[in-house]
Amino acid sequence: MPPTLLLIDDEPRLRQLLARMLQLEGYTVLEAETGRAGLHVLEREPVHAVLCDVKLPDGSGIAFTEQIKQTYPATEVIVLTAYGTIADGVTAIKNGAFDYITKGDDNDRILPLVSRAIEKAQLQFRIRELEDKVAQRYGFERILGTSKAIRQAIDLARKVAVTDTTVLLMGETGTGKEVFAQAIHQASRRASGTFVAINCGALSKDILESELFGHRAGAFTGASRDQKGLFAEAHKGTLFLDEIGEMPLDLQAKLLRVLETHEFLRVGDTKPTKVDVRVIAATNRGLEQEANAGHFRLDLYYRLSVFSIDLPPLRDRPADVPELALRFAQESAAKLGKRDLRLSEAFVQKLQQHSWKGNIRELKNVIERAVILSDTNVLDADVLPADMQSGTFDAAAMDLASVEKGHIGRVLRHVNGHKPEAARLLGIGLTTLYRKMAEYGIE
Repeated sequence: MPPTLLLIDDEPRLRQLLARMLQLEGYTVLEAETGRAGLHVLEREPVHAVLCDVKLPDGSGIAFTEQIKQTYPATEVIVLTAYGTIADGVTAIKNGAFDYITKGDDNDRILPLVSRAIEKAQLQFRIRELEDKVAQRYGFERILGTSKAIRQAIDLARKVAVTDTTVLLMGETGTGKEVFAQAIHQASRRASGTFVAINCGALSKDILESELFGHRAGAFTGASRDQKGLFAEAHKGTLFLDEIGEMPLDLQAKLLRVLETHEFLRVGDTKPTKVDVRVIAATNRGLEQEANAGHFRLDLYYRLSVFSIDLPPLRDRPADVPELALRFAQESAAKLGKRDLRLSEAFVQKLQQHSWKGNIRELKNVIERAVILSDTNVLDADVLPADMQSGTFDAAAMDLASVEKGHIGRVLRHVNGHKPEAARLLGIGLTTLYRKMAEYGIE
C-alpha cells in the first residue's frame, strides 16, 4: 500500500493542485476543507502525514497540529501558510509539527520535505505494529480464561502493573507465573526496558550470586573478565526471580539490600552499583511458613509480599480448559502444518474431568502429544493418555504426595535419569528436584 497523505485546506484550487502533484509521486491523497473534517478523516483512515493550512474556517492549523499529534502521535504534520512568520513556525514545531512551509514554495522543497515526513511516519507505524505484536505475545491478552479465579488474578496484575511495586506471584508449578510476570512488565512503564528471568533453584549459590550481581575479573578462580550481572542487565526494566524460595539465605540478605537501597556489590567489587529495577518474584512454596520455619528470611518475605497474587490451579477453573486446549492445539497444529483442527466433545469432556496436577504446563504437553498422534483434524479421546481415557485412578495415587512422587519418577525414566532435563520438564529447580527425590526415596 502506498503512503497516505491528508491535505487540509479551504482553497479548492490550491488543494487540488497540490493533491495532483503528490499523487504523481505515488502517494494516496485524501482531502478536507476544515480542521474538523480532517479529524474525521483521521478517525477513519490511517494517515502517514498531514499537510495543514494555518488559517482554516473553523480554527488555527497550528492548534489542530497539537490535537493531531496528541491523538495520532505516529502521524507527521507539515504546516502550510501563505504568509510565514518566525513566531508561527516556532509555535508549530512546539506543537509537534514536522516542519513549517510557505505556500508557493517550489517542488524542490515540498516533495523532499513530504518524503522525509513519510519516512519518519512509516518508521513510527512499524514500531507501533511491533509493539502491538509484542503486547499480543506477552501481554495480558495472552492469558486465557473467563473463570472468576483467573479474572481476579488478571485484574490485580493489571492494577499493580502501572506501579513500580514489587510483586510476589504464588501458585503451584505450571500455573503460568512467568506468563503473568511478562504481562505485568509489558503493561508497565518499563515495557521498553529488558525483561530478565532467572530460576533461583536451578543454580548453585556461587553461580547464582555471580549471575545476579556480576563479578570483577579475578574475583574467583575462572573469573578471567568482568561480568555484568542480571540486575545490571535489567536496569530500567524488570527482573523476574522464579522459585525465590530456593534462594540461599545469605543471598536473600543481598537481595533485600538491593530492594531497599537500589544498589548492589558485584562479586569482588568494593564500590556499589546503582540500579533501577522492578523485581517480580514467584514461588510454589508457602513462603510465610518457610520463614517461620527458618528456611526463608521473614523480612525479605514481607518486602516481597507488598503485593501478592495467587494464581489458581487449573483444577479450580475447569470451565477454562476448552479455551486453553484449543489454543494449544492450534499452536501445535501450526508447527506441524495441520489446519482446521477441532476438539471433539468427548475429548474436551475427558480434559475437564482430569485433575491436572501439573496445571497448564501439563495440559499443554498433553495437547501437543494428542496433535502429534491424531491422524485427522479432529482430536478425539483415543489420542489422550490411557489413564485419562479410562478416567480411573489408583487408590494409592489419590493423595498429592503420591501423585507427585509418581510423576517425578515417570519423568526421570523418560529422560533416562538425566536430572537437569527432568527438572526442566517438571518446571522446578535442580535443588528442588534433589530435595523431593530424597523426600520420596527416589533413587
